[in-house]
Amino acid sequence: MSGREVFQQELDTKHDKHERLFKISRDVTIESKRTIFLLHRVTSVPDVEDILKESDVKLDGVRQKIGLIAEELRGEDIFQFHRAFTPGIQEYVEAVSFQHYIRHRTLISLEEINARLVFMKTEKADTKGSAEGPPLAAQVLTFQVTPSDYLLGVADLTGELMRMCISSVGNGDIDTPFQLSQFLRQIHDGFSYIGNTGPYEVSKKLHTLRQSLGKVEDACYTLRVRGSEIPKHMLADVFASRAALIDPDEGVA
Repeated sequence: MSGREVFQQELDTKHDKHERLFKISRDVTIESKRTIFLLHRVTSVPDVEDILKESDVKLDGVRQKIGLIAEELRGEDIFQFHRAFTPGIQEYVEAVSFQHYIRHRTLISLEEINARLVFMKTEKADTKGSAEGPPLAAQVLTFQVTPSDYLLGVADLTGELMRMCISSVGNGDIDTPFQLSQFLRQIHDGFSYIGNTGPYEVSKKLHTLRQSLGKVEDACYTLRVRGSEIPKHMLADVFASRAALIDPDEGVA
């Protein structure tokens, strides 16, 4: 085989791996979004724990798909293929951090996320000449979410928390918006400390983060100033109409 053919084969192999990673990442994104939709139901159900248990099952399924990514990346430079799977990983971070906030009212750490991404893979050991079937050898695979993917996933989380605030107000819960406002302010302050020293995509998402914080703080202002004079079932409509005033600027870099 000539050098040109060898080079072509290497390129084809890399391209095929990139395509496989992209497809797995797409599945991770879809299942993570479904988990987020499920978690939004916590504001309207009597037993939150049932929703959290169902989300645990869904996230376990997502982690199995991330295990396929880890398998594909075994022995590879992950940064050569990072663009293929980063959208799915960011969506997973968003989903798992949303669940963690609902359960603990805190922000999940990067270390806690990575601790759940350890996989046991069993492979047939190479034992030629054995009359019995080859034994299974266990191998540990790990996947490490990069700091940039973690930050981008947390930035997207703020949008889900803003929607959770709207839903809470609509269901007459006037305590959650104030908790969310304080939590989002802490996240915003953390991103502000990073500033322009972090990844370029992080600074781009800071605008959307500010919008989410602004809408939640606006809801808290409305609840604090006019909450006593507006019936609970109308609070969501008042908040939605006030939040719509910010929407025309959405998407501005």
